[in-house]
Amino acid sequence: MSMQPASRATPVSVVVRTAALDDAGSLLEHLPADVPHDELVSWVRRGDGLVGWGEALVLETSGPSRFAEAEAWWDRVREGAVVRNEVGVPGSGLVCFGSFPFSDDSNEPARLVVPATVVGRREGRSWVTRTTLEPQLSPLGLPAPSPPPDPPTDLAFADGDVSPSDYAHAVAEAVARIAAGEIDKVVLARDLVATSSMPIDPRWLLRRLAESYENTWVFAVAGLVGATPELLVRRDKGLITSRVLAGTIRRTGDDEADLALAGSLARSSKDLEEHEYAVRSVADALAPHSSSMNVPESPFVLHLPNVMHLATDVAAVSADDASSLALAASLHPSAAVGGTPTAEAVRLIGELEHMDRGRYAGPVGWMDGNGDGAWGIALRSGAIDRDDPRQIRLYAGCGIVAGSDPESEVAESTAKLIPMRDALAPDHHA
Repeated sequence: MSMQPASRATPVSVVVRTAALDDAGSLLEHLPADVPHDELVSWVRRGDGLVGWGEALVLETSGPSRFAEAEAWWDRVREGAVVRNEVGVPGSGLVCFGSFPFSDDSNEPARLVVPATVVGRREGRSWVTRTTLEPQLSPLGLPAPSPPPDPPTDLAFADGDVSPSDYAHAVAEAVARIAAGEIDKVVLARDLVATSSMPIDPRWLLRRLAESYENTWVFAVAGLVGATPELLVRRDKGLITSRVLAGTIRRTGDDEADLALAGSLARSSKDLEEHEYAVRSVADALAPHSSSMNVPESPFVLHLPNVMHLATDVAAVSADDASSLALAASLHPSAAVGGTPTAEAVRLIGELEHMDRGRYAGPVGWMDGNGDGAWGIALRSGAIDRDDPRQIRLYAGCGIVAGSDPESEVAESTAKLIPMRDALAPDHHA
């Protein structure tokens, strides 16, 4: 059900109940088969997190004020909610999931969803939450397990709006603009369209991504599905954390060679410079909301199955009541997905990229009734077509700096498409 109250002053009435479970088991296995693909939500890492389905409330909003409008709507929902929460940890009780377009002028709306059912697990505790507009709640037990999802069939891949050669040209132009002193860094993306003969089941993608990429947050909101290694921001009982990734090198599959590559990445002046830009942009944005902050002096190397990244975990103590979504809005777009200086880089993206990113590289995550929550950057992801669920558009982007080589950046973007391409493929080990 979609509901957008006309008056900002009018609370939205929902009834919410959370009860403890003995053990939720595998969260992703609870997602039902008989729910539309764009009504499944997920935020799961190493077995913990939240999944949900059904729509008690939905908000769609767009434009430069999309974050503020979403925040105001959530305030009304919180104000009008009747909540009985027997668990009391972040992610229990009233909770929403959200996904926001990268650009102010995207044709795709932001989406905030309050699922009818949420199942959660955190540090050994499990729970189920039901949310309804009716005064009486439905039973709180877990539904019966769903049949396992089927893989996409007869997959075909085609260039999206930006072909590899288009991308190389855009990178070359960006390097020229950097050399001319217009900007220091810009992140450019490209897309790839995959088509199946049957509707693509997001449950298949989520399970495959969770199996292969345990260091990532596996997400789904309104048909956008992916596994992001980049935590834009988490707010958890007064502690704010953000994981910054910038600087990438592909893995070879040979452990010894990869160890040498990790060392070269950690010493690469081009990658270290790109990483420093990204860390600085996050620290600067969080500073007004923090009483103290810890920014490590040097990054560590995060190892993923297909690539390695320079990574820095920034931690801060909250100094105000800014919600996790408000913090995410203050951080978006970070230098990791926009560039430096940000405003100039975003303008250049609009000029050179020749596609609408939609919700790719925008904030995706969840927030509870206390404002706690976690928001990632929608990377390593694809958007299932709303009108034709047999089609999914995959995205990948690279940070372009003075030393960037167009062909190398095409290769890096191809490597970044591999997680979603592999997740779509049938599982030969099954």
